Amino acid sequence: MPQRHPLIFDTTTAIMNTNRLSLLIITILIVATGCNRSTLNSNKETYKYTDDYGTTVNVPAYPQRIVSLSPAVTEIMFAIGADSMLVGRTDFCTYPPQAAQIENIGGISNLNIEKVLSRKPDLIISGSMVPQKVVKQFEDMCVPLVCVIEKTEFNGLFNNIKAIGNLVGHSDEAIALNQKLLNELNELKLDGDCNLENRPTVYYVVGFGSGGNFTAGGNTFINDIISMAGGSNIAAESKGWTFSVEALMDADPDYILIRAEDSARFCHTTPYSNLTAVKKGHLIALENGILDLQVPRNIELLRRLHSRFSE
Repeated sequence: MPQRHPLIFDTTTAIMNTNRLSLLIITILIVATGCNRSTLNSNKETYKYTDDYGTTVNVPAYPQRIVSLSPAVTEIMFAIGADSMLVGRTDFCTYPPQAAQIENIGGISNLNIEKVLSRKPDLIISGSMVPQKVVKQFEDMCVPLVCVIEKTEFNGLFNNIKAIGNLVGHSDEAIALNQKLLNELNELKLDGDCNLENRPTVYYVVGFGSGGNFTAGGNTFINDIISMAGGSNIAAESKGWTFSVEALMDADPDYILIRAEDSARFCHTTPYSNLTAVKKGHLIALENGILDLQVPRNIELLRRLHSRFSE
């Protein structure tokens, strides 16, 4: 078995230690400035922005380098033509496929802060999955991080598109995208709350099996999508994400919504294999992000579900 050359090993270790030391020194210097963004970026205007968690952040008026810590943010930035500003994205930012060309900074809950800082962002935009302690770390290092989270109602999609457009200097494009999506929504002529008794019952599989059963309750935009498409969410009275397998089996919904990669295992797992929807082939397999993220693709999903529920 080949042995590492001692000189190569020592040099590599020294370089790694030097890089870590440099990052530590930079962090200390940033904190020592008292988070004065005008000192750190004297050529950049900033303004105070209150994000979805009520945190006031000093953000650049004209950001150039943006790291996205949310697949929904990444997708929206592509949709408004702001993707050229992205210099970093997470493992989960996989749509559109062109997102793969952007530097990957790793996971979300286990965020690699050094990797993020190496991209030299002047603005970070995150969703709801980033731990608050990480948000605080960036705040202490005077790197502006704004949280744009999914809203409980469907119309929150338009608010998020507008917010992201304003943050990245693409407000006109965001307005145009919202208008396009609203026009598409109006063309669908959805039934809304009509014929509640005759609606097919629907269950969305977020998680299943020995780890527990999870779905979207009534206080989610996912519930709104199911309802707008003409379905009746069997978990509409639930306010959390947990749902008992007994309640699922008793309701025996007409349709099951599930991520495509989970559908085969769900169909071959007891007791789910006994559900009428499984036996009749009424599983609707969904690509990642189209329902569990609040993104422009939600409109396309509404079209598909409305067509299927109307059969």
